[in-house]
Amino acid sequence: MARMRAVQVSKAGGPFEIVEREIPEPGRGQVRIKVEACGICHSDVLVKEGIWPGIAYPRVPGHEIAGRVDAVGSDVKLWKPGQRVGVGWHGGHCFICGPCRRGDFVLCRNQKITAISFDGGYAEYIVVPAEAVAAMPEELPADEAAPLMCAGITVFNSMRNAGGRPGDLVAVQGLGGLGHLAVQYARQMGFRVVALARGKDKEPLAKKLGAHAYIDAAAGEIGPALQNIGGARLGVATAPDAKSMSELVGGLAPGGKLIVLGAPMDPLQVSALQLIPQRLAIQGWPSGTAKDSEETLEFSALSGVRPMIERYPLEKAAEGYERMLSGKARFRVVLTM
Repeated sequence: MARMRAVQVSKAGGPFEIVEREIPEPGRGQVRIKVEACGICHSDVLVKEGIWPGIAYPRVPGHEIAGRVDAVGSDVKLWKPGQRVGVGWHGGHCFICGPCRRGDFVLCRNQKITAISFDGGYAEYIVVPAEAVAAMPEELPADEAAPLMCAGITVFNSMRNAGGRPGDLVAVQGLGGLGHLAVQYARQMGFRVVALARGKDKEPLAKKLGAHAYIDAAAGEIGPALQNIGGARLGVATAPDAKSMSELVGGLAPGGKLIVLGAPMDPLQVSALQLIPQRLAIQGWPSGTAKDSEETLEFSALSGVRPMIERYPLEKAAEGYERMLSGKARFRVVLTM
């Protein structure tokens, strides 16, 4: 049988291994994709270190996948060989649980997660459930589309569902992998955008990405600084720092909402007396379904939103992963096949 290269982890905490495997065949309701690019996300730590319970090893990481349909299993009618597609974190759903029956597939109680429930995109081919596949516009290069399947959809989908209106002030905390995309999306959605990061040196980048204003979080408390410009209708917390996320609550306008996208290990410190009088809200947001991914890609192609990326060949996956972990990447690391 034909063979492919893949990068796997054989045990929790083990090293990355470059191996040859048989190219998998798609079963009923499955799609095989020839991978062209796969982003390296911080959530890949869950697979590499075995933090997510129940992972079966060996496992191929990677849930920011862009490529082309190579083959389809029986009963698959929507996808045909040659189509440009992507796959993100949401790897499929059961269709029968309560949330699924309401059409809220991203909250499926039995959902599959790409690279956790099955092998991911650090490989030349991947087989996934058909419902996890998203169509990809021709004008988006695969290496730029890949990070949009996780980082992109997470910020885009959360903001478009948060209740803000064009002209509202949106504060984006952090200018990393998620934050540099959130600033672009917020600007293209018609929001008034203020970026929050540590250090005056990040202001030129924030303005280049589309921010109307910049607040140096190292210069003082960000809550009063935001209130001085009217308060934020939406606070988009992308950097996993519990202290700065908590401070962002103090910068919300009446009726404002904090959207938590980064995942710090420490708890947020928020008082009920902050939330109740001003009717503030805090909401987490888990990426989205394949249809949400499609709409993220379509909006990105239409509006010109693009990730800033660093490319590594598949055989240098370990080096790319360490670059991501170091925090020095600008801003998403992408493996190319």
